[in-house]
Amino acid sequence: MRATIHPGQILGVIEHCLEPTLFSPECFRFHSLDVFFETDMTKRCFEKTNPPQWLLDFWKEIDDKTWGKGFDCFADDAICNLGIADWHGRDAIRDNLRKFIDSGFTALHDVVEYWDAGQLKVFRGVVTMIPDDRTQSVVKPVMTHFFYMDEKDPAKVRHWYGSVGPVAFG
Repeated sequence: MRATIHPGQILGVIEHCLEPTLFSPECFRFHSLDVFFETDMTKRCFEKTNPPQWLLDFWKEIDDKTWGKGFDCFADDAICNLGIADWHGRDAIRDNLRKFIDSGFTALHDVVEYWDAGQLKVFRGVVTMIPDDRTQSVVKPVMTHFFYMDEKDPAKVRHWYGSVGPVAFG
C-alpha cells in the first residue's frame, strides 16, 4: 500500500484488522491526523538541563493516578499525538490518558535526559509499566517526547508529540 504525506498531515495506522494476510490493504485502516508540520528549516540551540518542575508534576499526576493540576502545563486547546492518539484539548488529553492507564496498569515515569531549545522541549526516558494482573510481566519501554510551547504563553504546551515502546514483541 502506498500513501502520500502532504504538509500538515501524517498517516497513522489506527486499527489492525484480524485478517491473516500480512500487509494486505484490508488489514489496515488509515486515518489522517492534523498535526503541526514545520516546513521552515531552522537551527535550534538546545541546552541539556534538569527537567522543569512542570514536566515532573505532569508525570507525577499520571504515576499517582490523581489527574489534577499537573495537566495545567497544557494550553486549553493543546493537541497531543501520543503514538496513534490525536487528542484535542487539555481535558481530552487528561481523560484519554486516564482511560489508557486505568485499562489495567500503573505507570512510573523516569526522565533520563532533558533538552531545552526555548519553544521546543525534548526528552527521553523510561516508563515502568506495572500490570494490575501480577501474572503479566513488568515492562520498561523507552519514551521520547517533543513539547512545542505556546507562542502566546511559553509556559504552556501547545503540541505534544510522543512515543513509547514497543511494549512487547510477539
